[in-house]
Amino acid sequence: MNQEKSTQLLSPIRHFSVLLSPTPRGARLARLLATEWLRTWDLPHGVTEAAEHLVAELASNAATHGRLPGRSFRLELRATPDVLRIEVTDTCGNDLPRPQTPSAEALSGRGLLLVEALSDRWGVELGPVPRKTVWAELRLRKPKHENPYSGATSGLP
Repeated sequence: MNQEKSTQLLSPIRHFSVLLSPTPRGARLARLLATEWLRTWDLPHGVTEAAEHLVAELASNAATHGRLPGRSFRLELRATPDVLRIEVTDTCGNDLPRPQTPSAEALSGRGLLLVEALSDRWGVELGPVPRKTVWAELRLRKPKHENPYSGATSGLP
């Protein structure tokens, strides 16, 4: 019998995924479930609140703009030691989100501006057809070269 010692690596990734109806109720439930899941982890100050807003916006967009009768949208949250990634996948891959600057009188159209402001990175991935995934990431650790007083990176290695 082989007596080699082996070590098992424990995955530091935490994952949550759920399918929801593409309705205002489904979007609201996405935010509530995400908030509950996020509160079970010891995340840095402000991350849970920012993530709640991101989930609310991305889920609302999926329920409003990515809605096809009979097709659900998926909310996924993945947390590593460094990043929290929020993904919302809908079945309307031909309608890609684009940030826009709405008029002052407009009642909607500011959602992706919020996503851009709250997240450290965000984007869209296509596929498999007919799906698209809109994702946003929040850093859980500051890069070592970031100057905490200026809000900008210092150029040091």
